[in-house]
Amino acid sequence: MRVAVFSDIHGKFLLPFKLVHHYQQETGRVVDAILQCGDMGAFPDPDALDKATSRHAARDRDELGFHDDFLTVRPGIAQFLAAVDVDMICVRGNHEDHEFLDRLENSNDEPRFPIDAYARVFVCRSGVRQELRVGDETLSFVGVGRIGDRKGRGHAPFIQPHERAALRRLHKLKGDVDVLISHDQETDDPEGHGMVELGELLNHVSFGFHFHGHTGAPFSRSIASNGVTESVKVKELEFDRTGVLPPGCMVILEKSGGRLDLEVVDQHLTHRFTKHTWKL
Repeated sequence: MRVAVFSDIHGKFLLPFKLVHHYQQETGRVVDAILQCGDMGAFPDPDALDKATSRHAARDRDELGFHDDFLTVRPGIAQFLAAVDVDMICVRGNHEDHEFLDRLENSNDEPRFPIDAYARVFVCRSGVRQELRVGDETLSFVGVGRIGDRKGRGHAPFIQPHERAALRRLHKLKGDVDVLISHDQETDDPEGHGMVELGELLNHVSFGFHFHGHTGAPFSRSIASNGVTESVKVKELEFDRTGVLPPGCMVILEKSGGRLDLEVVDQHLTHRFTKHTWKL
């Protein structure tokens, strides 16, 4: 089983699917699902953009990709997604329409729920153990959305009380879990960054990998505070000043025979898509 991992797509919903399709064509290796670490830019209503997204959208229409391409069915995109035949499973970031996502989450009892017109993009309910099954292989994972709130601000981009309660319930979980995906990082610093609840979760549950985005830092791999989990900062899926994608913006996690292995997709493959050509 293979899953592709991305972070911070900021409206470019179609791009992870295009990268997966190209990866499969170039390598001959099948990708079974996409995991996405938040800041999808899920804004169905352009009038509901937060200030930062609105500022970026004024210069870059890609920020409105959910509204333009995934809110209603476009036949060409529907045909392409059906051919690729993978789902993208996301966590919330701090740049989403949380009222929109709340309505969908509150009307659905499943661990993850579809948010788009093609039923290809799903958002995880925070703090719920889930599984992906392909043949005889099973990948277990937990998603944790939004960002930490050490200053007690409480509004929608920050972790909510019911999500904290869900994470505390996970502390009693028996057995290991393969993957933790979150938007925020686990460690907090003197400026108040990070989600302390992630560190608490990692101290109670043994994960193989923790993938996150959010910080703007380069791709990196390190050992989490629990001394067991490999923490992977996935580089944001954003074009640089030269119009190409940065290193470490696409990784492949493979599980075979119970073993987890990580591949950082080489830039020769991701350079197939540039700022000005990726939608063509």
